[in-house]
Amino acid sequence: MDRIYFDNAATTPRDPQVLEAMMPFMTQQFGNPSAIYSYGRENRLAIETARKTVARLLNAHPGEIFFTSGGTESNNTAILSSIRDLGCTHIITSPVEHHAVLHTAEHYVHEGLVTQSYVKLLPDGHVDLHDLEEQLSAAEGRCLVSLMHANNEIGNLLDIDAVGVLCKKYNAIFHSDCVQTVGHYQLDLRKTAVHFISAAGHKFHGPKGSGILYVNDNIKARPFILGGGQERNMRAGTENLYGIIGFAKALELAMANLEADRAKIMALKAYMIQQLRDKIKGVVFNGDQEGRCLYTVLSAAFPKTEKSEMILFNLDMNQICVSGGSACSSGADISSHVIRAINNNPSLVTVRFSFSKNNTPAEVDAVVAKLKELI
Repeated sequence: MDRIYFDNAATTPRDPQVLEAMMPFMTQQFGNPSAIYSYGRENRLAIETARKTVARLLNAHPGEIFFTSGGTESNNTAILSSIRDLGCTHIITSPVEHHAVLHTAEHYVHEGLVTQSYVKLLPDGHVDLHDLEEQLSAAEGRCLVSLMHANNEIGNLLDIDAVGVLCKKYNAIFHSDCVQTVGHYQLDLRKTAVHFISAAGHKFHGPKGSGILYVNDNIKARPFILGGGQERNMRAGTENLYGIIGFAKALELAMANLEADRAKIMALKAYMIQQLRDKIKGVVFNGDQEGRCLYTVLSAAFPKTEKSEMILFNLDMNQICVSGGSACSSGADISSHVIRAINNNPSLVTVRFSFSKNNTPAEVDAVVAKLKELI
C-alpha cells in the first residue's frame, strides 16, 4: 500500500511551483540582500517584491509584514513586544493555545513581568467571549489577549473580528496565532482589529523555516533578535532569501486556488465523518467539527480498547500518517493539553486527521477500512 499522508496540519508537502520559484535563489542568485553590488540589490528587490505580494494578499501595508523563521518566533516576538514595548501587564489566553504561546506566556509570568489568566471554554471547545469581556473589563492594567484563529488539534475557529472589537473597546493588545488559517482563509487585516498575527509557510505548501509576523502600523514594536539592521531593524540576521520567496509564492498559489481547494477538502472531510460514523461503532468527534471549524482538520475519538490504544503505532505500521494531536511535541510521552481541556475522557483515544488538496476519497476509504480492522 502506498503511504497515505493525513497529517497536513503538522506540515504540508511543498508545491512544485514553490520549489521552482525558490530554485534560482538557491543556485545563481545567491547574493547577500544587504550587499550594495548587483547580486545583493537584485535579491533585496526580490524580498521587497515578496513582501508586497504577502501584504496585498492579506490586505495589509508592506511595512506591516516582517519575515521570520515561522510561527514560534513570530509568537515569541509578539508576546515579548506586548510586555516590553506596549505596556501589557496581564495576558489573557486560553488553555488550548499552541505551546509557542502558552510556554512563552508562562516564561514571562515566572520572570515576574506579567500576570496571566485563561478564558473559559464552552462545551464545544470554543472560547467564551462573554467571559473574555468580563476579564477585560475587570483588568487593572493593560491586557494582551493572545488567542489562536484556529486550533491546530481540534480545528475550532475563533470569531477573530468579535475578539478584535472587544480588545479595541478595552484598549487591549490583540495577538492571534493564524498559523492554521493563513493560506486557507481570506484574511483582511485592514478590517480586523488585530495588532499582531503569526503565520508559517509550511502549513500551506511552502517551505519550512519561513514565516511572517504582521505588526499593525498603529503600534511600535522593537526586535526580538538583535545584532543587525535586517527587516527594517526588526529582525537581525541574514534573510532566509529562498524561504521568503517560497512563502510568498505558496501564499499566492493558495489564495488563487482557495475556493476550489476548500470545496474539495470540505467534501473530503464530510465524507470521512460519514464513513467513520457508518463503519466505526462509538466514534465521536472533538470540538465543533461540523460547525465553526477548520475544513482541513478532523479530530476523532475512538473507544479505548487493547487494540485502539496502539492505534497511532499500528496506522504508522500500515503506512498511514496521522497524529494524536499536535506533531509539534512529537516524542513527548504526554497526552494532548487540548484534548484534556475540552474532553478529558480516559476511555477515548483521539486521532487527528488533517487534509490537503492532494488527498482523495480513495485514501479516506483505505484509512477507514484499516481503522475498522484495527479497532
